[in-house]
Amino acid sequence: MDKLEDMASVYEFDPLTGNIPATKVEITVSCRNLLDRDTFSKSDPRETEVIDNTLNPDFVRKYILDYFFEEKQNLPPHPHLHSIGKPSHLLPLPVSSVAKQEYSNDSATMQFCANKLDKKDFFGKSDPFMVFYRSNEDGTFTICHKTEVVKNTLNPVWQPFTIPVRALCNGDYDRTIKVEVYDWDRDGSHDFIGEFTTSYRELARGQSQFNVYEVVNPKKKMKKKKYVNSGTVTLLSFSVESESTFLDYIKGGNFWFAVQFSGNPSQSTSLHYMNPYQMNAYALALKAVGEIIQDYDSDKMFPALGFGAKLPPDGRVSHEFPLNGNIENPYCNGIEGILEAYHQSLKTVQLYGPTNFAPVVNHVARYAAAVQDGSQYFVLLIITDGVISDMSQTKEAIVNAAKLPMSIIIVGVGQAEFDAMVELDGDDIRISSRGKLAERDIVQFVPFRDYMDRTGNHVLSMARLAKDVLAEIPDQFISYMKSRGIKPNPAPPPYTPPGHTHHTQI
Repeated sequence: MDKLEDMASVYEFDPLTGNIPATKVEITVSCRNLLDRDTFSKSDPRETEVIDNTLNPDFVRKYILDYFFEEKQNLPPHPHLHSIGKPSHLLPLPVSSVAKQEYSNDSATMQFCANKLDKKDFFGKSDPFMVFYRSNEDGTFTICHKTEVVKNTLNPVWQPFTIPVRALCNGDYDRTIKVEVYDWDRDGSHDFIGEFTTSYRELARGQSQFNVYEVVNPKKKMKKKKYVNSGTVTLLSFSVESESTFLDYIKGGNFWFAVQFSGNPSQSTSLHYMNPYQMNAYALALKAVGEIIQDYDSDKMFPALGFGAKLPPDGRVSHEFPLNGNIENPYCNGIEGILEAYHQSLKTVQLYGPTNFAPVVNHVARYAAAVQDGSQYFVLLIITDGVISDMSQTKEAIVNAAKLPMSIIIVGVGQAEFDAMVELDGDDIRISSRGKLAERDIVQFVPFRDYMDRTGNHVLSMARLAKDVLAEIPDQFISYMKSRGIKPNPAPPPYTPPGHTHHTQI
């Protein structure tokens, strides 16, 4: 096995793209000069798919692996390749110099027929099939599709097939697509009939005079002066369908932050402790998780709330106050703006209790309820130490919010057990309130300590944190949009909540 072609593709979340340090890698496997294991013929490499009687197979099947940009990865030995050599001779291989491609969610469905192909079988007609190849940047070709074999005919009509546009042309509509036509033989020594080239742009014209191709055998053409062609192939139909993914919808993402205020920030044991030399647990979580999700917000202006504190001047306890102290405009400019507002709040409010989650959930839900046309999807990020005083009210708020374009990410800081947060997550048992089940699972809980080093001051793997924080959001997002029959819209202008003066109740 001396060739392993790889290319990075931005998949549906998959949604781990952009500055998020993880994506999907599509591995194409080709082998050359395999060890001949058959006594009376060549090997028949299998498991991926069976390719009879060849030591140089090009496999059509692709393998999709997670790829993290900042981590050196080795490809693990693949069980499907055990029959073609010792795994230790083949793998591990470093994933390096991965070629990025612009990902398209479009899939093309097409159908072909052929006319007057060359007769290759002595006792009958040909058994034709076609092989499609995508051209690469270095001038080589990668197999991307094989049609079925149509037996005993010189005028085959192949079944329609569907193929991702990215697999066909790598996002370049003018890139050459080579098509080879063969006569199938049982022993695997398929007879070459001829070939032609086209492009996605040409195929997209559909059935027309431009999509009738002469099948040419170059060797025959050089030997025979009167040679014209070995038949023709005609495109019968062509259509394109887009499958909407998380990345199509997320252009309308609207992220809210909510920080729990409890403890005494002047004490070194507090998770809010203001150490002049390093960030506290809440600030670390805000920065790490915020940097992950900020690229999915169209304007990077984030409304940020606090809950569980006494506010000046009268010391009234609030569970939904703006971190920046501005009732009219609680938006913060980027993650740095949120951190600045958070640190300023620690100096102006008194951390108190009880710790009620329901008010901030209901707060964001009110705005989600006002925008249900698909132009906005709301994600509430709650940073908490796990203490909750209004569990039943929070469950009711989540059940009600499950009907809305809204998801909740809860990030737990500190060393608590977080049993209540796991219950709210609802992965094992769907959350319910007053006998009513939540329409969707909209909560994802992540214990921040699982991603920290022993000192608690550094995130060990931003890639793993990113993956787990965003793990459930794409499915939650798409499930809502599809259940309402909503299609993706272009990125909207910055969101301005209706009734701005009532944005936060203090």
